[in-house]
Amino acid sequence: MSNLAAVSLGGYQGSGSILSASLNTLAQSLKASELFGPIATSLDVTAQGETAGQLFQSVNQGSRQICYAASGYLTGYAPDLAVLDLPFTVKSRDTALGALDGSAGQWLGQQLTENSNFKVLGFWDNGFRHISNSVRPVYKPSDTQGLKIRTLDSAIYREALNALGFTAVTTDVSELKRVLKSGELQAQENPLTNYNNFKIYENHPYVSLTGHFFGVLLLVCNQEWFDSLSLEQQHAVNAAAAMATQQQRTLAAQQDSALQTELAQRGVKIVPSSELEMAAMRNVTAYIVDRERQTLSKPIVQQYLDLQLH
Repeated sequence: MSNLAAVSLGGYQGSGSILSASLNTLAQSLKASELFGPIATSLDVTAQGETAGQLFQSVNQGSRQICYAASGYLTGYAPDLAVLDLPFTVKSRDTALGALDGSAGQWLGQQLTENSNFKVLGFWDNGFRHISNSVRPVYKPSDTQGLKIRTLDSAIYREALNALGFTAVTTDVSELKRVLKSGELQAQENPLTNYNNFKIYENHPYVSLTGHFFGVLLLVCNQEWFDSLSLEQQHAVNAAAAMATQQQRTLAAQQDSALQTELAQRGVKIVPSSELEMAAMRNVTAYIVDRERQTLSKPIVQQYLDLQLH
């Protein structure tokens, strides 16, 4: 077989992460196909002094071939990805992921490819995002006053959290543990899997199950690299991505449920959604959804957003 292309995969979480497990599954599937050259996997580039942003750029520029990225990091390339960042819009992960497996995902993938060198291989479940902090339980927007909250680099994430009463600050994931341990920032928002993997509970004993965003990760590869592959190799990449995607989603749903019990046993004060003033939280952020609906492309509103809200 000629053109035994080397493959370099990267992520930004440790070996215990379900994202890392699924990235490993993808790598093992590619290796088993015997259609590629050396396969190198860096599960956590931040442990090597690299930022998550640098990881994404390495794939966009072609020095790596495959990685996953939270959707908020890529909206600069594909503005309609903002539909995945709207607060309090997703009620069912199955409905959201089903739409992304269909026409909504095709639309977003095409937009991303038109404006970058990324090709979407799948959409991963990054869980419902919840709020934790080191000061007090949060039940309603007024409880957030005076708290600085860490979030990822998304303008809509920052705006929504500011509307809830926080002062939102962006840091790279490589800085997450430092800014929370130092007390520089008193709050953060993440899915429970990240809260657990980064041991945020060591500094944040309060978690409110707000589910304010449903996080979506894009599994992407470099488009030019993919195009350079033989049809047989392309099929192997797509098959490996599909297998890893199914595994990742299954693990994500299972872990979301199991972690609530595990964290409570650690002494974490978990405030369930039934005890939160959810209507008030939705109301103070509703203007963002209304405004973005006007700027998003009509197909993505119909194929994704309206499906979540009805």
